[in-house]
Amino acid sequence: MCKIKINSVLFLIVLEIFFVATAAFEETCELDREMEKQCRIHNYKTVKPLLDYFRQVRNELEDKEIKENMLNELNSDLMEKYHDIVRIHEKFMKEAALLDEYKNKVLKGENDLQLSQNKIEKLESEIRSKQNIIVKLKGELTDKSINLENCELQFKNLNSSLIEKDEKIKRFSENIQNNTEHQKTLEVQLEKSKSKLINKDKDIQLCQSEIDTLKRTSENIKEQQKKIELQFKDSETKLIDKVRENQLCRAEVDTLNKTLLNTLIQSSCSPFGDSDVHTLNVSGIGFFDVLCDSQLAGPGWIVIQQRVGGNESFNRDWATYRKGFGAMDSDFFLGLEKIHRITSLQRFELYIHLVAVNGSAYNASYDDFKISDEDNGYKLSLGKFSGTIIEDAMRYHENLKFSTFDSDNDEAGDGNCAVEYGSGWWYGDCSNCNLNKPNKKIYWWVENKIELKEVKMLIRPKEAMMK
Repeated sequence: MCKIKINSVLFLIVLEIFFVATAAFEETCELDREMEKQCRIHNYKTVKPLLDYFRQVRNELEDKEIKENMLNELNSDLMEKYHDIVRIHEKFMKEAALLDEYKNKVLKGENDLQLSQNKIEKLESEIRSKQNIIVKLKGELTDKSINLENCELQFKNLNSSLIEKDEKIKRFSENIQNNTEHQKTLEVQLEKSKSKLINKDKDIQLCQSEIDTLKRTSENIKEQQKKIELQFKDSETKLIDKVRENQLCRAEVDTLNKTLLNTLIQSSCSPFGDSDVHTLNVSGIGFFDVLCDSQLAGPGWIVIQQRVGGNESFNRDWATYRKGFGAMDSDFFLGLEKIHRITSLQRFELYIHLVAVNGSAYNASYDDFKISDEDNGYKLSLGKFSGTIIEDAMRYHENLKFSTFDSDNDEAGDGNCAVEYGSGWWYGDCSNCNLNKPNKKIYWWVENKIELKEVKMLIRPKEAMMK
């Protein structure tokens, strides 16, 4: 742009000189009209370079204006991109808020589902109890019905007997009139018959009373049965409604589970209250199995290393220690990369369970355990120490890198501690404790050496202890 300004000034100066020269030249031409044609030719030759330069300057000015327009358009596009970025950021923040809201809904849905299941189990228990009562009442009703039928049969038999007695009485009366000799005998028989008849009448009255009682009992049972049936129908309706609600709740939970599957799967053992193998999902690793322990030192612990008298070799190369090895029902090491990924999520505490050769048990705890990434050699951090064992042997290994026989990161200078001690560990020069040494050589040593036969290293989120 500075060049264009200089060229414009120069052009104006040259143009002014040209006008002066032209004026002088025209005065000369007026004196000599015959040279007019030559003057015109001379003027054209003189002006032509200036006209060409003027066109060049004008083209440069037009190019400058085009470039400025293009620059303005680029600035406008840049502002639009900036606004698009702002809108995308706002959209991302809203989606993050929605994700948190979905998480809360899932937790609430799980609680509601658990409550619904508890209510359903309670209703099912009540229904079973009512069904048992109904079955019992039906049995009693059946027994009463049988007794009633027996009484009715006895009543019929008594009625037939009474009819027969009446017929006999009639015959006896006729015989008395015709046979006066047998009157006394007949009177005796009559008295006996009357006595029997009275007894039969009493039996009939008792039977009738029992029949009335049975009828009333039957009516009460029928009323109770109707009430129970109504209660059963009402409970069944409520149960169907609860089942429908449960199905809807399950459908909603399943939908949310599909949307938030990766975030719902646990990244620690804190939600589990047992000592068993569970699957975790940790960022950067994905899904893998861990051994959870809720018996040794409370709930929520992940076992990262275990020595319980197995024959597993801990003299492994760097790649094997990075991945992990062993069996969770025996000796194993979870893996450096898994431990790094887990402890990078939040603050973890370390609990070390130690059993000496003589059977004495100890523990050592550290409130801020983590290891760095592979580029930094899985460097060890511990935090504050506490425990039943007096000496803090692990402190010597803090801020040290992990070493194996094929990756020497110790501070021993010449030699390799991992080769000398036959195991991978966080070596300095070389160790105060080595929980990965071959069996019958594990130790914990600052001033007093403790030989160990069993070791477990466990971690859990620090917040789990605060709760």
